Amino acid sequence: MPQILIVEDDPEIRRALIHALQERGHAVASSPTGMQGLNDALTGEHDLVVLDLGLPDIDGLELLRMLRAVSSIPVIVVTARGDEASLVRALEVGADDFVPKPFSAASLDARVRAVLRRVNDDAPADSTVTVGNLVINPEGRTVNLDGQELDLTAREFDLLLYLARHTGRVVSKRELTLEVWQQAYGGADKTVDVHLSWLRRKLGETAAEPRYIRSVRNVGVKLVAPED
Repeated sequence: MPQILIVEDDPEIRRALIHALQERGHAVASSPTGMQGLNDALTGEHDLVVLDLGLPDIDGLELLRMLRAVSSIPVIVVTARGDEASLVRALEVGADDFVPKPFSAASLDARVRAVLRRVNDDAPADSTVTVGNLVINPEGRTVNLDGQELDLTAREFDLLLYLARHTGRVVSKRELTLEVWQQAYGGADKTVDVHLSWLRRKLGETAAEPRYIRSVRNVGVKLVAPED
């Protein structure tokens, strides 16, 4: 599940953004001031920052410069400054995207997912992913467990690779539907559940006795290295 940090001083807008992004499958934290947001971005485990430029304690562009000096975390700037000059300055300073107010929740969610997808796609496609004794080769589309190659379907491989590339992070079924199946969410829980069940069987585990795939009740699943 993507971890989003919202830096926004207006409490009503902040609450609306938190609700909208949570409804769309993101985990959301927020900061009401720029300096708190900077601290939270640097000390928390966030995947992306949604940054308002009109903050009470520091200009958002200056905060972005400070953040970029020490971090490459993706940043989407949201602001009422809709002029082209503001857009250019934000991108030059290091923003990954720019959303002028007003905007819809669906639009922001789409931009968040697009930025996160670009970030993930920037990783070498052929880099081997290892979790415990599970070794996944994206280029050859092979999976080895304890030295033995597993026979996975194409969808099972894609599902396992997505979970492995987000090891330790809880991923919602909504996110899996969007990112693995490339489908809009809507009653797809059964499809995800069935494929997780098949994948667990091939990994030599069950939902009741998990090794790699752990369920988090009412949230989603995560892939972890088995406990010794």
